[in-house]
Amino acid sequence: MASTQCVSLAVQEAHASSSPARAVMSNASVEAHYAVVLVLFLLQKFGTSRVSFMFSPIMGAWTLCTPLVGIYSIIQHYPSIFRALSPHYIFHFFWRNGKEGWLLLGGTVLCITGSEALFADLGHFNRSSIQIAFLLTIYPSLVLTYAGQTAYLIKNPNDHDDGFYKFIPPAMYWPIFIIATLAAVVASQSLISATFSVIKQSVVLDYFPRVKVVHTCSNKEGEVYSAEVSYILMILCVAVILIFGDGKDIGNAFGVVVSLVMLITTILLTLVMIMIWRTPPWLVAVYFTFFTMEGVYSSAVLSKIPEGGWIPFAISFILAFIMFGWFYGRQKKIEYELTHKIDLGRLGLLLSEPGIQRVPGLCFFYSNIQDGLTPIPGHYIKNMKSLHKVTIFTTLRYLLVPKVYLQNCSSCLTSEHHEVQEEISAFEEAKRAGVVHIRGKTRFYIGKNCSWFERSMLAFYEFMHSNCRSALPALGVPPPHRIEVGMLYEA
Repeated sequence: MASTQCVSLAVQEAHASSSPARAVMSNASVEAHYAVVLVLFLLQKFGTSRVSFMFSPIMGAWTLCTPLVGIYSIIQHYPSIFRALSPHYIFHFFWRNGKEGWLLLGGTVLCITGSEALFADLGHFNRSSIQIAFLLTIYPSLVLTYAGQTAYLIKNPNDHDDGFYKFIPPAMYWPIFIIATLAAVVASQSLISATFSVIKQSVVLDYFPRVKVVHTCSNKEGEVYSAEVSYILMILCVAVILIFGDGKDIGNAFGVVVSLVMLITTILLTLVMIMIWRTPPWLVAVYFTFFTMEGVYSSAVLSKIPEGGWIPFAISFILAFIMFGWFYGRQKKIEYELTHKIDLGRLGLLLSEPGIQRVPGLCFFYSNIQDGLTPIPGHYIKNMKSLHKVTIFTTLRYLLVPKVYLQNCSSCLTSEHHEVQEEISAFEEAKRAGVVHIRGKTRFYIGKNCSWFERSMLAFYEFMHSNCRSALPALGVPPPHRIEVGMLYEA
C-alpha cells in the first residue's frame, strides 16, 4: 500500500507535467504542483472529517465537469460509442490481436486505479455512503468520460498520446486542467488513509516498529494519523517524482502495483471467507472469478517490470524486510520471556531472600506477557536488592473502544471492609512517597553458536528497537518518573 501511494502521486505529477500545458507553464507553476502535494500531507493531521470539506467541492466539480465534456465529445464525434459497453467486443479484441492484445491489456489498468484501495475508505465512511457515491456519481462519470475520449480518438487516432486533454474543447481546457490537477492530488487521499490504517494495524499486531498513531475522530476507530508515516511517504513521493520523472516509467510502475494489490487482496479475502467466515463453497467460487480477471491483468503488466515496474517492488521489499526483521526480533524476545517468566510463587521466593528491602513508593512494571511476569522484575530485585512496597504489574492490550469511562471500569475485591481501608491507605501513602514506571530495555547477547542470519536479523531488530517510540510517552508518563532496566537476553 505504501508503494502504491508513492507511485500514485508520482503518476499524477507526471501526467500534469506531460500535458500540453507544460509548454506554456512556467517553472513556478510546476513547483506549485509540488507545493500542493506537500500541503496534502501536512493536512493529514487534521483527519479526514476536518479536511473533507476542501476535498468534496474539488471531487464534485471533477465528477460533474468531465462527464459533461464526455457527453459533448460523444455527440460531436461518435454518438454510437455506447455499443462498446457490450462484453462481446473484448472476446473479438483478443481473437483478432492474440498475444499482442494480451500485452495491450496491461495498458488499460490505469482506468481502474483507485478501486484497489476502496477498503481503506471503510475506516472513514460507512458502506452505504461508499456504495451510493460509487453507483450514482463515480461510475457514471467514469463511463461518460472514457466514452467521450474513445469517441474523440475514433475520429482522431493520432492523438492517442494525450487523448484526455486533447478531447477537451479549447474553451474548457484551463478550467478542466486546474480541476484535474487538484482532483488527481485529492484522489491520493484514500491511499494515504489506507497506509495509515495498515501501519496502525501492523503496529497493533507487532509486525512493525512502534510509531505514534493519533485517532483524529472520536467516533470512528479507523480514522487515524501518524506523523512519522506521513513524512516518510511525503519524502518517498517527492523522491520518486524527482528521480523517475518520465511519465511512462512511473505509469508502468503504477500499473504493476495496482494489479498486484488487487490480486493479493482477492487471494487474502478468499482465505478469510474460507477459514474465518466459513462462507459456502459455491459463494467462494463465485467470488474467486475475480482472481481470474485480475490474474490476466497481472500477467499482462509483468512485462512492464524492466520499464519502471520494479519501483514498487523495491519499496515493498524494503518495507517487507523491516517488518520481517521486527517480527523476528519480537518473536525471539517473547520466546525468551516465556521460557524465563516469573510466576507469583517465584516472585515470593525472591522477595523472601535475605537483604531484600521494601522501599516506600508506588511502582509500575510493564510486561508483554499475560501469564506471569517477564524476567525484568527478577533482574531488578536481584541487582537493586529492593522493591517498592506497592508494586503493580501491568500488561497493555489494544481494544476496539475509543474511551474507557470510569463507570465502565470493574474490579474484583475479596478483602473485608477494614482490609480494604488499610489497602487504600497504603496505596495513598505509597503514592505520596513517589511513583515510578519501570520498563525493560533489553538487548540480545549473540553467542558464538548463532548463525550469520540470526546475528544480522537481531542486530537489525536492535537498531529499530533503539530508534522506535517507547510506550511510556504514549501513556503520558513524565520523564522524571521513568526508569529503564537494562538486561541481556541470550539469543
